[in-house]
Amino acid sequence: MQNVDNLRSALPEAAKDLSLNLSSLLKTPPLGTERTWGVALTSAFFLRSAPLRDALLADAAEIVPPEVVDDARAAAALMGMNTIYYRFRYLVGNDSYSQLPAQLRMRRMKEPKTSPADFELFCLAAATLAGCQSCVASHEKSVRDAGLTEQDVHHTVRIAAVITGVAIACETEPSDD
Repeated sequence: MQNVDNLRSALPEAAKDLSLNLSSLLKTPPLGTERTWGVALTSAFFLRSAPLRDALLADAAEIVPPEVVDDARAAAALMGMNTIYYRFRYLVGNDSYSQLPAQLRMRRMKEPKTSPADFELFCLAAATLAGCQSCVASHEKSVRDAGLTEQDVHHTVRIAAVITGVAIACETEPSDD
């Protein structure tokens, strides 16, 4: 994890807790290696944090199969679309919008390169980051229906939360200009 460790060492002292949390999550992956890294990558892609994304990608190439990276990228992109659409339908409070067909292609959700459960877990992380109530509820149910536990869901949200904090810390570091 040389690239992630380099990123961690560049974080400001104010982000020491985040640095330690990131190290702990990735070195002792609570969901297993592939799921943990998939959730972390999905979160970094979804947040569009270039420094964090690049560090995770560089290390992931040596740690997880390319299918995990590809599904993380696909989950983040699809959830970018879905969370906007479904959050609007929830927030507007007008049931007539829910009666209209979404007409949004989401075939990749049914044909992931990893497993349907893993892809749903990655989507749950992005839905949580977006704060889309209906997406969170839908993906949490799918994950649980696939046999994952509340503890797995909890770890997914913890990983997404840590990735968010690290992404913010990366952006708040003063520049050398």
